Amino acid sequence: MKAILVTRYGGPEVLQISDVPTPSPKENEVLIKIHAAAVNNTDPVFRKGKPFISRFFTGLAKPKYSIPGDVLAGEIIDIGKM
Repeated sequence: MKAILVTRYGGPEVLQISDVPTPSPKENEVLIKIHAAAVNNTDPVFRKGKPFISRFFTGLAKPKYSIPGDVLAGEIIDIGKM
């Protein structure tokens, strides 16, 4: 699957489109095929790491999660063990 990765803090130039393996859902997780995603006003803060205090939540030296985004619409295609 294709994903946008953020491996370091910075401007829009740090965003990279990459092929990543399709994850399999773990216990109490679902796998969603995303049809639409949104960008909100906190996304640039998490990408830039500024103000510095935001890094206590997103990772001090580099972003804790390399695939950004948390607002989406899609279809559940797999369910992990309950």
